[in-house]
Amino acid sequence: MRNFTFSTIIIAVSFFSFSFNSFSGKTESRKISEHKYLSVISIDAASVNAFFKKYPKLKKYQKDVEDIYKNKQYKSIWYDDKSITEFGALLYQKVNVLKDQGIDNKMPYKEVIDQAFNESDNVDPPQIDTELLLTSMYIFYASNVYSGVDAATLKKIGWYLPAKTISYSRILDSLIVDTNRLNEDDYLLFSQYYKLQDALKKYRKLEKDNLWQKIGIDSASFKEFRPDDTAAAIKQIRNRLFIVGDLKQDSKSNIYDEELMAGVLNYKKRYNLKLNYALTRDHINQMNEPISKSIKTIMLNMERCRWIPTKLAKANEYVMVNIPSFRMFYVKDGKYDFVSDIFVGNRLSETVIFSGTMDRIVFSPYWYVPNSIIQNELKLQMANDKNYLADHNMEWNGGKVRQKPGPKNSLGLVKFMFPNPNDIYMHDTPAKSLFEFEKRTFSHGCINVKEAKGLALAILKDDPDWPADKIDKAMSGEKETTCMLKTKIPVYIGYFTAWVQDNGEINFFPDVYDRDESLDKLLYSDSVTMK
Repeated sequence: MRNFTFSTIIIAVSFFSFSFNSFSGKTESRKISEHKYLSVISIDAASVNAFFKKYPKLKKYQKDVEDIYKNKQYKSIWYDDKSITEFGALLYQKVNVLKDQGIDNKMPYKEVIDQAFNESDNVDPPQIDTELLLTSMYIFYASNVYSGVDAATLKKIGWYLPAKTISYSRILDSLIVDTNRLNEDDYLLFSQYYKLQDALKKYRKLEKDNLWQKIGIDSASFKEFRPDDTAAAIKQIRNRLFIVGDLKQDSKSNIYDEELMAGVLNYKKRYNLKLNYALTRDHINQMNEPISKSIKTIMLNMERCRWIPTKLAKANEYVMVNIPSFRMFYVKDGKYDFVSDIFVGNRLSETVIFSGTMDRIVFSPYWYVPNSIIQNELKLQMANDKNYLADHNMEWNGGKVRQKPGPKNSLGLVKFMFPNPNDIYMHDTPAKSLFEFEKRTFSHGCINVKEAKGLALAILKDDPDWPADKIDKAMSGEKETTCMLKTKIPVYIGYFTAWVQDNGEINFFPDVYDRDESLDKLLYSDSVTMK
């Protein structure tokens, strides 16, 4: 049984009392027997090797553990003169509530570690075992919370954004110096992670308090609810919108009144639905999805946040595309400078999750038709209609087909280039009617921007060589004109099905490419063991 000095206990319990009340009650009854800790722990390469033979389920952490002790000159990390350090106790408590991080994994040999902290247990592991178990526990915690799925696996699941690289040794040093970083550290985790963590806490409380009640309708006869309708289900809908925050109060009325109309609009905004007052069967079915699904969605997107290097979001200027929300954001100086709806690739030509660097804007562009489209679509159309190319303002050019500039060009009047092997870029589109759809997966993989001209104006507004009138002329559709950007802009194409806004409201988006389902199987399948 490991014991703590009285002052250390007070510091640890005070700091974590808001999260770990159960721990404080135990520590007060802890017996002090300092003589057990007076011996010097002898750590060397041989003892580390022997430890991992004794605890083979931790073998995957051996290299990281060895690196840490080499950097520490094989000195103890978790013991001071008399006991396990305060940091060791805090880390142990964080592992005990790992579910707060949206993680269901269990530390191997956790029951052995428990013996070192449980005052009612009369059996203690040897100090050298405890020392190395705690170091392994630190690697377990840091790998799960700070990095998540490894880089090789990310590529296998089609996530090609820059992978995060972390040093367990450097992180350990920083945490020892400032244990507050165990709670929140925007140098280690993308800030969206902590917003999702707050949402997870809220939704789990709704589940625990049994507040997520099914909305009752007759599926066979139900059509839709509209303002001024009266029904028992409207009262249930009102309660649902209240508990999730779309309504400030619950009047318990069963009338679809003006107050409920405002709540419905906010709900639809959060789910990226068409903003009107109709509540259809599909809307009710969505509301009736179990809260466990929302909780899992939040957890999966917390995992995605672990993959994002924090420096990406700290850039002065970048473009971010979120495929499930069908929206792109131009961020400058930490603020959304411009936002536009988009549509993305269909299921046969999914938009790839990757990053690039925008280096030019092309006004009134030619569209060079990809060979795959020529082979699979264009040749058949040309065979059926000999005038097809001319009728669509197309021409042969060096053995390839291109569409000439103009308002009917498939790329519209402007495209934004960030060279990449996937041949994906952002561009305008003449097919504006497609933005009326809620689920917008129509392209061959490129990102079609509804307000493409607005994006060009936003990017170039500080460039004196490209005033608005020059941009207007360049977008006349008469000839292709290229603007090379003086400062290249990072572009990140991501996939988040849950996202918390700055006001604390959580948005849920459709899993258009079934990536939540795939990630769920990867992380939580019984046949898969996470790190």
